[in-house]
Amino acid sequence: MSQGFPWLRLTLSSVGIMGFGYMIMRATTPTPEQTYAAMSPDLRRKVDANRAARLARENATRQQETAQLNDPDSQKPVWADGSRS
Repeated sequence: MSQGFPWLRLTLSSVGIMGFGYMIMRATTPTPEQTYAAMSPDLRRKVDANRAARLARENATRQQETAQLNDPDSQKPVWADGSRS
């Protein structure tokens, strides 16, 4: 009698090990809110300043996109201006 390779047992063991690792990761990794709460006040100020700067950049970009979409001149391609001398 020749026994084949135990694929089922190998598969179940692999899934079990990966599942156990995932559960350990979920139990030990802090949420972003927990990380922010554990920061020192000077780091919180830096994080808040970076968030405010990012939001300002996003708003400026959004305003520029809106201005370009509303500009009738931007609807035609650049090369459609005619011939240049």
